[in-house]
Amino acid sequence: MGKIRVLVAKPGLDGHDRGALVISQALRDHGMEVIYTGLRQTPVQIAQAAVQEDVDVIGLSSLSGAHNTLFPKVIDELRKRDASDIPVVAGGVIPSEDIPILIEKGIKKIFTSGSSTESLANYIQELIDPKKSAVTPPKKIAHIGIAVKSIDSAINFYTDSLGMHVEAVEAVDSEAVKIAFLKIGESRIELLEALNDSSPIQKFIEKQGEGVHHIALEVDNIEERLARLKKEGLPLINKEPKQGAHNSQIAFIHPKVANGVLFELCQQAEGSE
Repeated sequence: MGKIRVLVAKPGLDGHDRGALVISQALRDHGMEVIYTGLRQTPVQIAQAAVQEDVDVIGLSSLSGAHNTLFPKVIDELRKRDASDIPVVAGGVIPSEDIPILIEKGIKKIFTSGSSTESLANYIQELIDPKKSAVTPPKKIAHIGIAVKSIDSAINFYTDSLGMHVEAVEAVDSEAVKIAFLKIGESRIELLEALNDSSPIQKFIEKQGEGVHHIALEVDNIEERLARLKKEGLPLINKEPKQGAHNSQIAFIHPKVANGVLFELCQQAEGSE
């Protein structure tokens, strides 16, 4: 297929287009053709330009706060021109509570001010060429890891007070940690006890005390996910998967990405739960 053609537009009365120009250049750097319509475009003008230029996707940008009105009007104008097949993505200063409203109105995806141009470019490429690997959501929360000084001392609360059952206790020597697995629904609580003073769990407890250590997300294609995260510039604790409990493949994302929460990506071994 030829180059992806993207119409970048700023509906409404915004007086600044630096962000739109940065996005336009970033998409060009990714090999796309970009048509930028300029400031203060009406939904009618944007829809007409999209049809006339025969674009593959429309990117709307708004800083004015009028996105809940203007973005759906662009969708309506495309519909009037039998051009509803042109996907519309959007970004700018958009409060999180408005995102579900805009998605319901027909916007494919919202990129907030913290999103990277790399994420936007990847999404557009995958939108237009489904053969490219899209980001699928994690399958579930595989487990929540809780750091404890002693599993033997901590476990009574979970088994006696909460009525949970211990599935197994396993030592993971590579992490210098002993793990007690307690199943809850499709997920697990994992109690983590340090095996020695050099264990990451021991260092965590010394710094923060006992408590939630990490949240593990079950994923497919962990190597592809890590490659994508690296490409987007996200800091990773593990740039390659390593061995985890139950022969799983795991990798940790740096907590500064997620407001101080340590996330683990976990790909289960074939045939395991």
